[in-house]
Amino acid sequence: MIQAIHIKSKASIRENNAKNEGEYMKRVLIVSQHFPPERSGCASRIHDMAVHLSSMGIDVSVISPHPTFPYGEFRRTWTPSTTQSIEGITLVNLWSMQPTSKDPGFISRTLYFLIFPLHVAVWTLFHLRTFDVIITSDPPIFTHIPGIIMKKLFKKSWIIEVRDLWIDASISLGFLKKGSLYEKMARKFVNICLRNADQIGVTTHELGKRLSHDEAIQKKIVWLPNGVDTERFHPFNNAKKDQIIYAGNVGHAQDLEKVILAIKEVNKKFSLRFNIVGDGDINERLKDLVKSEGIEDVVIFTGVIAREKIPMMLSESLIGVAPLKKLETLEYAAPTKVYEYMACGIPFLGCGNGEIANIAQESGAGVIADNTPNSIAYALQDLLNDPQKMEVMGQHGREYVQKYYDRRAIAAKLKENIRRDVCKVT
Repeated sequence: MIQAIHIKSKASIRENNAKNEGEYMKRVLIVSQHFPPERSGCASRIHDMAVHLSSMGIDVSVISPHPTFPYGEFRRTWTPSTTQSIEGITLVNLWSMQPTSKDPGFISRTLYFLIFPLHVAVWTLFHLRTFDVIITSDPPIFTHIPGIIMKKLFKKSWIIEVRDLWIDASISLGFLKKGSLYEKMARKFVNICLRNADQIGVTTHELGKRLSHDEAIQKKIVWLPNGVDTERFHPFNNAKKDQIIYAGNVGHAQDLEKVILAIKEVNKKFSLRFNIVGDGDINERLKDLVKSEGIEDVVIFTGVIAREKIPMMLSESLIGVAPLKKLETLEYAAPTKVYEYMACGIPFLGCGNGEIANIAQESGAGVIADNTPNSIAYALQDLLNDPQKMEVMGQHGREYVQKYYDRRAIAAKLKENIRRDVCKVT
């Protein structure tokens, strides 16, 4: 009860300050498929965005499913909804289908992705007066369902956040058949949403270019990168361990098999451990590969670890890896883990073309290898043979993210977008 009064008091103070400045207190609803305690890059991004906006005088609510991802890590619940206050924001968890298999099938995934936004759409009908602006975070594209309803029927201001070309990625990874009716319907739906949104935030410039060739849509696009909380993710004064690290979703877009084979080659000269921190669809497949190669003592699967422990693990590692598969549909991607590596002062080794290669070059903090075990092994050995070079790259990375990718600064930019005329309450 005391906590509730305290949170309400903070909200009242923010509202009074806003009124004193002659500014209407904006109320924002963020719809996201993921939120902590889930430990995906999306979950951390939405959490940080919401908390920073709240600290800047925005009344923020986040609505997401009950914790589900990584699949199989959380207990299934049938509770229709729960509401709680977290760090100055209101979090609403709604029921959706919760896959329990670590690598769910198409139907199970689709139900998880589709039931949630339909539930949100119903919820918003009974809470119309609690928000002025709705932000829907994609992927998956279905999160836009409540956004289009709120915009068309109730004239709510609508910001779409696009972090991934989800349809293209699904085709390239074999989840969706190119030219199928499902693809055509999905693209039609996305185009309708983009045309009706007031603003469209994209995480990379390349993603913005590829999102649509429609001039009217392009005019709505603003750059809102993933970024990193540079206060939480920072270098620690701890001794380095003989290890490299991957921290993130262990999914189909990552070429982790090639890294595992490269580590086996590198360890003919060095004695390294490769920590895979996280979980995901291909985790069991990777474990089978490690076992078949006889390197169980070299490749360590830590599973999902509390987020507050990750910065220390990164800081004490020598190199972070971000091995995107070499697919045209992933060239726009800039994985959150890359920013986290740089913020913790360690160099990164990436694979893939496009945005990740641009970041490596611009920051001076990364190197890009071809998607082969030999190329990855060579790049790792080149770094490990020059500790001074790795230290300088780590320093450059830290300076780079502080200057361009701090999440508080990104949230401040979003706040200004919310205050723009396109987001006035109607």
